[in-house]
Amino acid sequence: MKVWLYLAIAIVAEVIATSSLKYSEGFSKPLPTLAVAAGYATSFFLLSLILKTLPVSITYAIWSGAGVALVTLVGWFWLGQKLDLGALIGIGLIVLGVVVINLFSNTVSNH
Repeated sequence: MKVWLYLAIAIVAEVIATSSLKYSEGFSKPLPTLAVAAGYATSFFLLSLILKTLPVSITYAIWSGAGVALVTLVGWFWLGQKLDLGALIGIGLIVLGVVVINLFSNTVSNH
């Protein structure tokens, strides 16, 4: 069960890091730059631990899919970026893919 907690934290850390990139202004602002570095370092460290238990294909699919969806939501709600119907449908399909992997893939349950 700890592996799923690590994965959730890795996703959140990556989302914080990616969202902070905009505010780092080319790594010229110290605090957002620190958030980028710490977020990615945390995320990749946790991914290295997760990969001892889960296969890389499943881990990366969940990590990247959830990360894309969450970064999109951050952009929408906090950065004021607009999403059209196509973007919303695409994000929905990504989330659906993560759900399908978790509910129906034997690859996840075999590890």
